[in-house]
Amino acid sequence: MGASEWVHESAPYVRPRGEGKRDAWGEEAAAAGRSGGQRVLSAGETSPPAWVAGALGLDHDERVVARRRMIYLDGAPIELTDSYFPVRVAGGTRLTGTAKIPGGVVTLLAELGYEPSLVQEDITARLSTPEEQELLLLGPHDPVLCLARTTNDEAGEPFQFDFSVFPATSQRLRYRLKVG
Repeated sequence: MGASEWVHESAPYVRPRGEGKRDAWGEEAAAAGRSGGQRVLSAGETSPPAWVAGALGLDHDERVVARRRMIYLDGAPIELTDSYFPVRVAGGTRLTGTAKIPGGVVTLLAELGYEPSLVQEDITARLSTPEEQELLLLGPHDPVLCLARTTNDEAGEPFQFDFSVFPATSQRLRYRLKVG
């Protein structure tokens, strides 16, 4: 792995953190001797795009809490993530604001009674959009990887949907499966 490449594993990002623990990204970057940070660019209630409403099993007129975050590695932007939560889950919580959440979003959700049981991720690749080029400092012909993650509770109900965009030239997604 080169100095500019980052290997991303999903499992730490869907598990609640222990009390007093950093968010998963900051902890993972620090363990690699790097500096990881993030900034919430926007947060609040909104009407979701149809594809997000579908992923969350919402009716077309239901609203969501949306959070847009920029993820940084050693001060450089490396990921743009939009997270969506049904209002019944996140309305009136710290998820509606832009302040950092101790332990991360998954820890807050666990405190609210929403723990992951099933996580589905779909990955696609495409060229970056003009907005992604500006935010992620990409050129007009730079490819990106897109990760769509739906998190369901034990009853099978989706309570979180994330859509992340990574520069394809500096990211590698890694999945390890224990079989049998």
